[in-house]
Amino acid sequence: MARMLCIPALALAAVLEVTTLRPAMAGEFSASLRSHGLVRQTASTGPLAQAHARYDGIAADQPSEGAAQLQLQGRMQWAGLQWHADVLAQAQRPEGGPSHTQVSVLEAYAAGQAGAWQWTVGRKVVGWDVGYGFRPNDLVQQEQRRTLVSQPLQGRPVLMAEQFGAESAWSLVAVNPTTGRDATGAGEGALAARWYQRLGSADAYAFARWGCRTQGSVGAAWSWVASDALELHASLRHLARFDAWEDSSAQPAALALASPWRPVLRQGAQQALVGGTWTNADQVSVLLEAWWDGTAPSRTHWRQWAERNAALQRLGAAGAPPIAVAANLAWQTQAFSASPSLHRQNLFARLAWTTGPWESALDMLYHPADGGRLLTASLAWKGDRLRLEGGLRASAGPGTAVVRQLPVQRQAYVQAVWVLD
Repeated sequence: MARMLCIPALALAAVLEVTTLRPAMAGEFSASLRSHGLVRQTASTGPLAQAHARYDGIAADQPSEGAAQLQLQGRMQWAGLQWHADVLAQAQRPEGGPSHTQVSVLEAYAAGQAGAWQWTVGRKVVGWDVGYGFRPNDLVQQEQRRTLVSQPLQGRPVLMAEQFGAESAWSLVAVNPTTGRDATGAGEGALAARWYQRLGSADAYAFARWGCRTQGSVGAAWSWVASDALELHASLRHLARFDAWEDSSAQPAALALASPWRPVLRQGAQQALVGGTWTNADQVSVLLEAWWDGTAPSRTHWRQWAERNAALQRLGAAGAPPIAVAANLAWQTQAFSASPSLHRQNLFARLAWTTGPWESALDMLYHPADGGRLLTASLAWKGDRLRLEGGLRASAGPGTAVVRQLPVQRQAYVQAVWVLD
């Protein structure tokens, strides 16, 4: 692990070079170094564990890893426009595998003004909606929420126009304007709009989106600061269509020659979230949220999925070829990526405490459908330029819960972030 957490000499050399040249550069410049180590414990239950028991090595596990990152950000005014660039260079080494490096452009855009409207062209992070654990109206960025190790976001290609008033605002966005009509998920080409209105101590939002494949969706959100200690929020969205995965097996109890999981376009769904945050004078905060995700698999879907797992096990016990049974069991893990939520009903609770430079948090995601729980604990120390943190995440609940079938059941991480300027 010590080798995985070290920062490559090349990254250090790059930092020294850019900080030396900084006085000759116009505009604003900043840089940061980030390094983390992530240890994953694979599950002893679930379809992937059963697949390995039948035929070891049939599918790749998610290995532990170490990574070092150099992030460079620059902003300048030129030709009457504002130019912004955010680049990430990363060296990553999975346990038992070779190291690899890559350079990613997180953001690169130009911004200007035309009359009362401000416009942006390029790659930019555009995050919408009011929720913490889930955001139905995150129509542009479509960020994966509640990742264990925080990482810089990579923006989407956008053409954006915004107008700001004293208590209202409009945002119009063409996202992924150059992608093909068959692009799915966050890569789908779409037009999105957001309207904002200040209403005293409350904020109101309205949203609309038209995707090349998924067509229309509309939504609304609301956030209210009820007092110095209490904040309440809610979000709602209706989708005409959404992308999903389904098992196309003609006979669920039979072995398939190829993965039976196929992408499909489903009709109609709703997503909704309600929540609130309470914070006292000692910087202790409690966040509670409940959400419904109609794009997630239903209870019937998971029951049929479990029945197929059991049928595949029986085929293996009856003498079916181990490699064929193992492959079919491994393909069952594709169901976990069918939707951002494993279940339609979700309850989330988070307790956090800040005292001086220390920040600690405990949270739990609970699935009422099967009693599954995902527990996370973290502790961080923050100085002027250095932030150190670590945390644990583990699955809990009945052995039949979907979260207990995931390929990774326990994870632990440490991370250091050093802001150079």
